[in-house]
Amino acid sequence: MVVRATTLVRVKVLVIGGGAREHALCRSLSLDPDVTSLHCAPGNAGIAEVAELHPVDALDGAAVAGLAASLGADFVIVGPEAPLVAGVADAVRARGIDCFGPSKEAAALEGSKAFAKDVMAAAGVPTARSYVCTNAEEIERALDAFGAPYVVKDDGLAAGKGVVVTGDIGAARAHALACVAAPGRVVIEEYLDGPEVSLFAVTDGQTVVPLQPAQDFKRALDGDEGPNTGGMGAYSPLPWADPKLVDEVERTVLQPTVDELRRRGTPFAGLLYAGLAITSRGVRVIEFNARFGDPETQVVLARLRTPLAGLLRAAATGQLAGYPALRWSEGAAVTVVIASYNYPDTPRTGDPVTGLDVIAEQGDHAYVLHAGTRLSDDGRVVSAGGRVLSVTATGADLAVARERAYRAVDCVGLDGSHHRGDIAAAVAGA
Repeated sequence: MVVRATTLVRVKVLVIGGGAREHALCRSLSLDPDVTSLHCAPGNAGIAEVAELHPVDALDGAAVAGLAASLGADFVIVGPEAPLVAGVADAVRARGIDCFGPSKEAAALEGSKAFAKDVMAAAGVPTARSYVCTNAEEIERALDAFGAPYVVKDDGLAAGKGVVVTGDIGAARAHALACVAAPGRVVIEEYLDGPEVSLFAVTDGQTVVPLQPAQDFKRALDGDEGPNTGGMGAYSPLPWADPKLVDEVERTVLQPTVDELRRRGTPFAGLLYAGLAITSRGVRVIEFNARFGDPETQVVLARLRTPLAGLLRAAATGQLAGYPALRWSEGAAVTVVIASYNYPDTPRTGDPVTGLDVIAEQGDHAYVLHAGTRLSDDGRVVSAGGRVLSVTATGADLAVARERAYRAVDCVGLDGSHHRGDIAAAVAGA
């Protein structure tokens, strides 16, 4: 029997995190009529405009659960990966509070690339051939087996910067040795050709509801040059993608993975993110994440018209079966990340950010989502991290959205900052 999702009771929400992903979540939640009160911990200077901020150690499950209880929160959304891998969502649920985010055991799908490879193998999910290495001898054998370009991945969390893709065997070897020095493990795998796609799915551990795909830009510089970053921009939709892509990925990747984790006794309820390569041999999984991606969340949520709180709470409470079909804007969205001087190496922080008021005056089609910002003692917005802002814009198509995004980027002042100038250029005819 199909169980229909219940109507969301008006709800007080607490979002955990302080980046642009959390700002995008809070922005959508602030527009949701079912959200009566919105809180975020620790938040940032931009989130403070739409939610009440609270200090908290986001990795301390007891502290997060205690804050949620003290606020009388009905629903907690854990944004970043590190708290999920640390088991913060478990601590919140243990206090009897609904929480969107997988358990510590299920979040290992992102926390350990070796674990993810094991799950994919058991589920029959297509992915790159790989070796898990723990010493120099194994590393040399794996590098020799695959050849260049070399793909070397830190087994654990690395804030989006633990992957090296290079034709230089010396650089590949050095990164691999650094990964196992702790001691630890490193995953070395075959290079996957073809364009990359990010596809999110909301799941309650059984039912899977895919969102719309996006494409992000990992390299720091135009033309996909420079080092890997946490992401320098994104766009959605993907006009070049096969219209059947989402259905295929749901059938061959998302549902089998969710089914396998449930079979293991560690059901995955939350946001399952599949990083995909559309190769000459078909779709292959590059990686899984256990949370909304950044910067893809910025463009996906910009196009989502279904109220967010009800969707996420249905996943958190096992009520996705029969949930109404999601509604989407027919237009497009583009986001461009503005990064601090020296990012992705040690970024300079504390620089004033100007021009935000100018963008706000231009209307709702372009807006700024804060990532690494804080308010200085004199009330100014200053940089507080590597990726500082995600400048996001919508439009009837990608060309319009892109033009609006870069027009807004030009309004921002941040000494020494840098951004890519080619986000969505190829698909927007720029």
